[in-house]
Amino acid sequence: MHPELTWTTTGRWIELAATFCAMLLVVWLIDRYRRRRGTGPAEIVAVAITALWCLIGSATGPLGAMATLGEVARNLAWMMVVLTLFARDHRDETVAPVRPVLAALALVELFQIVLVVLSARFAAIPAAVTMIGQLSDLFHLLTATGALVLVHNLYVGAVGGQREAVRWNSFALALIWGYDLNFYTIAYLGRVMPDELVALRGLAQIVALLMLGLASRSGASLRLSPSRAVAFQSLMLLIIGVYLIVMVGAAQSVAWAGGNSTALVQLGFAFVTTVAIIALVPSARLRRWLNVVLAKHFFQHRYDYRAEWLRFARTIGRADANAQPLHERVVQAVADITDSARGVLLVPGEGGALVLAARWQWPTLDVPALAMDARTVAFLERSGFIVDFDQVRAGTDHAGETALVPQWMVAEDSIWVLVPLLHFERLVGLVVLGRPALVRELDWEDFDLLRVVGQQLASFLAEQGAHAALLEASRFDEFNRRIAFVMHDIKNLASQLALLARNAERHADNPEFRRDMLVTLRNSADKLNALIARLSRYGAGAVPASEPVDAAQVIRALAARCNAALGRDQVFAADMQPCTVLAARDTLDQVLSHLVQNALDATEGTLGVFIHCRSAGDHGVIEVVDSGSGMSADFVRNRLFTPFVSTKPGGFGIGAFEARELIHAMRGRLEVESREGLGSRFTIRLPQAAHARTDPARTTSVLKAVAQ
Repeated sequence: MHPELTWTTTGRWIELAATFCAMLLVVWLIDRYRRRRGTGPAEIVAVAITALWCLIGSATGPLGAMATLGEVARNLAWMMVVLTLFARDHRDETVAPVRPVLAALALVELFQIVLVVLSARFAAIPAAVTMIGQLSDLFHLLTATGALVLVHNLYVGAVGGQREAVRWNSFALALIWGYDLNFYTIAYLGRVMPDELVALRGLAQIVALLMLGLASRSGASLRLSPSRAVAFQSLMLLIIGVYLIVMVGAAQSVAWAGGNSTALVQLGFAFVTTVAIIALVPSARLRRWLNVVLAKHFFQHRYDYRAEWLRFARTIGRADANAQPLHERVVQAVADITDSARGVLLVPGEGGALVLAARWQWPTLDVPALAMDARTVAFLERSGFIVDFDQVRAGTDHAGETALVPQWMVAEDSIWVLVPLLHFERLVGLVVLGRPALVRELDWEDFDLLRVVGQQLASFLAEQGAHAALLEASRFDEFNRRIAFVMHDIKNLASQLALLARNAERHADNPEFRRDMLVTLRNSADKLNALIARLSRYGAGAVPASEPVDAAQVIRALAARCNAALGRDQVFAADMQPCTVLAARDTLDQVLSHLVQNALDATEGTLGVFIHCRSAGDHGVIEVVDSGSGMSADFVRNRLFTPFVSTKPGGFGIGAFEARELIHAMRGRLEVESREGLGSRFTIRLPQAAHARTDPARTTSVLKAVAQ
């Protein structure tokens, strides 16, 4: 017997068996439909059309015109089944692209009718028949690829407990279109229909019909909830399938064009498309665009809240050695939600104004020393308003709430959103986000999620602040214990001096006693000086009363004294304008001496330290500027003015703290601007004597309290 005849006969018998199985399944489904067991009319019609198609293939052959038309009807019927499976949970309405994709696939399938007519019209032209056959196979490939992607999304999008309802339906459809995909791929590439695959095609239909019978027994309801990752993967699979089909079609078109340059054109086309794919696939901007499209069209909500909350917990809860400081992690946690690549954190400083606390991947943003005034902070505390700067710059803030936003933020085009962090209606921080790679308009869901995350982050910051306060209190307690030891030494010295005074009354005329007394006094003085050095400037001396002080004169005297001690000119009194402030001269000199000494310690080599003074309204301004190593925002915020934290070996860490408190006692303010690697600027603002309205005696008592 001829092998081809054997396969043809076997294939027809298998098609006939598939017809019989399909007819039995139709009867079974009709019975279940009448008893309302969950079977829908779409499944019944699809199985009936499949039975008709198998019967036509058995009678006239699987490759005839009637069989092709029957296959078109079968594919359209099963597409309707896919739509009904999506529609059981109204996914055909909420997942917008389902219906358009199915409509596009149905349109491609209907082109087969046109190809059948053209094939009959040009039957006498073998080349035309071959080209039409190739187009038909290509359209079949496109239909099978798109249908498989939809089936994949249908199955994996169902929640775990309800996948049973769609499992066998999905397996059956995947088998039908998966077999077609391989069948037509081989037919297209080999330009011939393999008899073995033609014969076994009916067997695949029988297995699929058995799976559909199993599906009809599980009438559980279906509720689909595909994740963002699943939808993204499905879309990528669809894009890859379309790309492959376009590539095959383009290559075949070049081959049909013929000519001597066919191979060269094919090679050039493959090179260009490969370069394009390599350039686009790794693109973060493309991935963000695809995610936005998916979130906008496939889901009722923009965010996968479970995934967002897990990521938030991982970012904030990191405690390993390589973890960023908490303030930077706060910025990152907010930026991850909106896909922003950078941001900064502002926290309340002196007087309620906001100052820079941390930067996250944004070293170039120029933030003023006072980033936001207390009036704007009070507004944000009352309203919890999230500022979208695109609306501010476009003038679409209808209520005019953003009129209080600092102008330096409006002028900086890279600033996108402000997110207040509120804890019990108190602003504990403000996150400034930079523009993401793909800018989009924020909606109500963005604002709600940012508010909730902001409240949670505010709790973390408030907890850290409370912990820092407890730690500072414990350090003061430790300092008090140290003072007890110092007082013990002082008591011993006092006893020694008292004994010396009593003996002097009796032995003052003895020359040897006087020599010993001088040695004892010298030793006692040395010990007292050592104690005073250990205590820094925490002595019991009186602080002079506040009075009008020529700041320029104090600065020049300090510069001369420092240069004489250094043996070279390194401290410069520059840009000295007339400036008379209300202060205690000696206290101001102490503060400036400390700031200048710190600036010298931070400055390498012979780089200079500059001191300026000027009048600004009702305040006098003194600036100490260096070009040293600078300080990070985290150090300035959390360590610079923290008592008993020192970077110097053996230091008490109270110099900067004392300087700030002494300035406060003189009704002034100490501000700091610093950038790592560039240097620092310390600015002292004191009331001018001509504008001062204060009680000198009260200021003196405050200074004494601070010194003691």
